[in-house]
Amino acid sequence: MNENDIRLLEPKILWDNFYSLTQVPRPSGHCGQVTEFLLNFGKSLGLESICDEAGNVLIRKPATLGMENRKAVILQAHMDMVPQKNSGIGHDFVTDAIDAYVENGWVTAKNTTLGSDNGIGLAAALAVLQSTNLSHPALELFATADEETGMHGAFGLQPNFLKGEILMNLDSEDEGELYVGCAGGSDADISFRYTEVEVPQGDVALKLSLTGLKGGHSGVDIHLQRANANKLLFRFLKEAVSDFEARLASVDGGSLRNAIPREAFAVITVPADGVDDLIEFVSDFQELFIEEYKSVENNITFQVDMVDLPSGLMPEEIQDDLINGVTACPNGVLRFISEMPTVVETSNNLAIIKSDGQSVSLRCLIRSSVESRKEELASMVESLFLLAGAKVEFAGGYPGWEPDLQSPILKEMTQVYQEKFGVIPKVMIIHAGLECGIIGTHYPKMDMISFGPTIRYPHSPDEKVEITSVAKFWDFLVAGLENTPLK
Repeated sequence: MNENDIRLLEPKILWDNFYSLTQVPRPSGHCGQVTEFLLNFGKSLGLESICDEAGNVLIRKPATLGMENRKAVILQAHMDMVPQKNSGIGHDFVTDAIDAYVENGWVTAKNTTLGSDNGIGLAAALAVLQSTNLSHPALELFATADEETGMHGAFGLQPNFLKGEILMNLDSEDEGELYVGCAGGSDADISFRYTEVEVPQGDVALKLSLTGLKGGHSGVDIHLQRANANKLLFRFLKEAVSDFEARLASVDGGSLRNAIPREAFAVITVPADGVDDLIEFVSDFQELFIEEYKSVENNITFQVDMVDLPSGLMPEEIQDDLINGVTACPNGVLRFISEMPTVVETSNNLAIIKSDGQSVSLRCLIRSSVESRKEELASMVESLFLLAGAKVEFAGGYPGWEPDLQSPILKEMTQVYQEKFGVIPKVMIIHAGLECGIIGTHYPKMDMISFGPTIRYPHSPDEKVEITSVAKFWDFLVAGLENTPLK
């Protein structure tokens, strides 16, 4: 092992398990290998290990001696990870391991997402199951499937599957903060259908590539005001159509509903005598974008390349309606919580725009911790694109998690943290979709809390987890299990 090997880190039992998870491909939608890994892990310890119809894995461990009179605890984490990589990287998330390494006090990965979201939480739960020297009540590890693509595992949870009374969700991303609520969300699926038209005589084709943006998690990073590649590209396209007679052939921007788009591409045609001016216009926009986002982005690249003529173009009416719709679509933070002015209440992520020669589809992820405002924003997006002539449908809706500030486990964990670290933890609501909201609809009497280590830039290839925070997270989890409420 070299000095950058994560297996040299402490607590070793946790990092060994995280390393094992990096070696098991587990992108959302491909949880078969990690499901088998988890079941074998539990069975190797002699523990009851089962998989339900939704693909969730449940592993039960009895209470240690003297802890039988404590309320049973569910350690909950999701097994899948977001598959994002930098352009030009040949990594295949379905077959390849993650190359994780230590760098300046953090663990990160080479050119891909790391999977610390939610691999660190899952590794900690596995370490608790594996440990022989911890005191804890009766435990259940509940590892959910396909959280990142719609929380399908949590939605598929059946009554009476879980026996515990307290749920510790290990999917938060700021050490020292205890989460007691989260935003709900909904996907807006928007589509324009069309029949391609011929390329005008004398036009040449160009490919626009907007890359190098930071992206990030569309919930926990949305307040950072990072650039959205789709919005920037279409801002340029509106000007290019107006000033250079550009015509749009195809577009491909963003890849995941819950990731701020880092890259966007389009193929356009322009009259041959306008090519040089348009190339200069691209350069001007790159300078503009760099200047506007200089405090939050450091690698915006906007370039143009000559390509072969496309087989056809979007009709002008569809092209213009699409461009106007995307330009007008609300994106980013719309409102903060009045009582917690640093916490986002309502936001939209214009996540994906893709065409295939017959249609162009868009997906927005709408989030809010206030259900009525989520519905209001959904209506705004729907109204806008209906006026543009698109078809609009909503899917993948999930509820928020209403905070209970009188929660017994919140009181207990706050006291444990203060005694262990000498400071009072922050009690927070997260602007992301934790599975607690969905689990709470199945088990309304469940006492729930969420906490985790410090993770930065999840859902992007810059994802990293702070090593010292993982050690504190582990110590806090262990101490919390030793002090869970009595039955």
